[in-house]
Amino acid sequence: MNRIAASYLFPLDGRGPVQNGFVEYDDEGTILRTGVCEDVAAEPHFLAGCALVPGFVNTHCHIELSYMRGLFRRGTGMAGFIDQINALRDTAPQAERIETIRSRMDQLWQRGVQAMADISNGSDSFAIKAASPLYTRTFLEVFGTEPEDCPKVMEAVLALQRQAQSFGLDAAPTPHACYTMSPELVTASSAAGLASGYLSFHSEETPEEEEMMRSGSGPMWENRVRAGMSTPPVTGTSSLLYFLDRLEKVHPAPFDEHILLVHEVCMDAEGIAAVKAKLRHPFIALCPLSNIYIHDALPPVELLRGSGLTLTVGTDSLSSNDDLDMVSELFCLQENFPQVSLEEMLGWACTNGAAFLGKEDVLGRLEAGMRPGIVCIDHLADGARLTTASTSYRIR
Repeated sequence: MNRIAASYLFPLDGRGPVQNGFVEYDDEGTILRTGVCEDVAAEPHFLAGCALVPGFVNTHCHIELSYMRGLFRRGTGMAGFIDQINALRDTAPQAERIETIRSRMDQLWQRGVQAMADISNGSDSFAIKAASPLYTRTFLEVFGTEPEDCPKVMEAVLALQRQAQSFGLDAAPTPHACYTMSPELVTASSAAGLASGYLSFHSEETPEEEEMMRSGSGPMWENRVRAGMSTPPVTGTSSLLYFLDRLEKVHPAPFDEHILLVHEVCMDAEGIAAVKAKLRHPFIALCPLSNIYIHDALPPVELLRGSGLTLTVGTDSLSSNDDLDMVSELFCLQENFPQVSLEEMLGWACTNGAAFLGKEDVLGRLEAGMRPGIVCIDHLADGARLTTASTSYRIR
């Protein structure tokens, strides 16, 4: 039996944070017991000014883009970001790409990420993810603006799915976003993903996306026209409502599958009502540092908190972030939404992420019989607030 204690314990089991709490666990990491220390001075391992929390679940990452760190200009908006990624993707040698994936996967694990929803466009990450103790569900993202290309795009992604599954990975196709896909491909890739029970979709990430869908104008629309590419239909409504309409071409609502809407910077009350009416298990992935990096905006967190939708946290990729650090994401949220407690944010970053991945019986809570990972967050201020010095590291 092993035991660790700290100034704060966040079991995330409904009883609130525990001051001067301990965790007991076996050699395999299964939680045996949690509680309040009777005598802090008698604890063999007490971490003052720190918190013990379950392992994080990063619900949105592009680990295969790790080689792109530091290559992108900030604040270009989505149109400028897309131009950069088109120019820079696959410009590094494969050996370098693979080494950066391996390094970042190791770092994620050491910092306490227990599970991850990862986006892949190719096979570079498959062997590394298969060998990692970090659980991943791989979303095989597809693009294709020309309707006639839909069959060959789907043929290619289904072949990629078989390759991922040969490594023992949970993997299935998923649509990227409304603005990079023909309507036919949105529906076809959604159908293939929904068959697995899971879908991840970049949704309402930027006002430029909304302008494109609502009025057929703006920088993203102009980029497509200049490139001679087909443009998405101008619906007069949000990109989210368009996506939900394309989902209903797969099967009628309501949807029982776990559907993750990533970013939702522009979500409004109309979109929330539509999601709640049509999706039985909707999740939102907040990636605040990526949103700031690309277009200096943040999701309407207060609106989302009050909506009853389930919030999770992701890091996005190193093309639009300086790091893949869950604590930095939480600190950003804390600084911009100080009314949100650390306990609530940890519920997003641990418990809710585990629920999205269907791992809530194993991950996300420090509860007897579970094996969620045990993580320390250090350098907390009084009242269990994160500071600029706060970092995380794995205990077990």
